[in-house]
Amino acid sequence: MNWDQIEGKWKQVKGEAKAQWGKLTDDDLDQINGNREKLAGKLQEQYGKDKETAEREIDDWMSKRH
Repeated sequence: MNWDQIEGKWKQVKGEAKAQWGKLTDDDLDQINGNREKLAGKLQEQYGKDKETAEREIDDWMSKRH
């Protein structure tokens, strides 16, 4: 699944994102609203990750989705 598909189905996949990154609140997920850059930013903010690590985690998460 590519990011455009995830963005288009954000309401369905945000529960999976919350399961993956439990520190993200429902408000965070609503603000992200499928935007990959916002997701990376929230991962950096909530988990203290650098941008490259956050991007890699997003890529890994995407690759596990069908």
